[in-house]
Amino acid sequence: MDTRHLELLRELSVRGTLAAVAAATHRTPSALSQQLRTAERDFGVALVEPVGRGLRLTAEGQLLADSADEVCRVQAQVQARLDAARGEPRGRVSIGTLPSAGQALLPGLVSALRGSDIELELDDFDLAEQDYAARTLDVDVVISHSLRGDVPAGAERLTARLLAREPIDVALPSDHPLARRAELRPTDLVGTDWIGVPEEYPFDTVLRAVEAVTDSPLTRVLRLRDNHLIRALVAQGVGLALLPRFTTPVGGEVVLRRLVGVPARRSIVALCRPDRYARLAVRRVVDELERVGSTLGG
Repeated sequence: MDTRHLELLRELSVRGTLAAVAAATHRTPSALSQQLRTAERDFGVALVEPVGRGLRLTAEGQLLADSADEVCRVQAQVQARLDAARGEPRGRVSIGTLPSAGQALLPGLVSALRGSDIELELDDFDLAEQDYAARTLDVDVVISHSLRGDVPAGAERLTARLLAREPIDVALPSDHPLARRAELRPTDLVGTDWIGVPEEYPFDTVLRAVEAVTDSPLTRVLRLRDNHLIRALVAQGVGLALLPRFTTPVGGEVVLRRLVGVPARRSIVALCRPDRYARLAVRRVVDELERVGSTLGG
């Protein structure tokens, strides 16, 4: 059994199309089609079937795709035992993170691993909550977040480690009338304008909860992803915003106020595929991320 065939089926199961797998893995669709035909000969069953202009996994193909994590985890566990016999964890560990969580966690992680045999490879991306799970195909550790619980949507079959819980505060100009209050309730926000985030991004669920409680819509004058840009616009009076407490500079033109009466706290979570988490170096990295997260004030 060639584990590369299992990994291809897993990729196709998660990414949905052969074109998406080709783009993510820097291969051509024709090369992947050839690998699928080879896999079908090796396994002796049809693994894909046509649907519309694309392909989908057959029942047998899905069964093998679902088994990829298990098989690859066993291989990784054997490698982990070999690494343990050689001493300290070593090797390259790739991390993909949403920027605000990375800003809070990665400086401490880099400091903790300085002088070790672990090499970090870092990337950042800001996604809708349900899209973080798929990124575990690309990197060893994905630092994600959720306002719905401690496991982001779509990550139920992954290894998930809670790193921190962070309040999401209301950012407003320091001269705004609401800035005089120590905390804000949904009724205080009726009629206010907002710099929001794209729909389906976790912070938007907080504004929707405010709207549900007050039965009054809030105006999103803009929808943006970058927290630093959002803060700058708040300072200019463009609108209020929701920003994470740990990494938002306060004082001067912008203040943060606690929001009560609706859930306004996110879970910052490390996600890994089970086979990648079996590596000693990956577990060491996640352990250090958890340690750094425990030092953040909430």
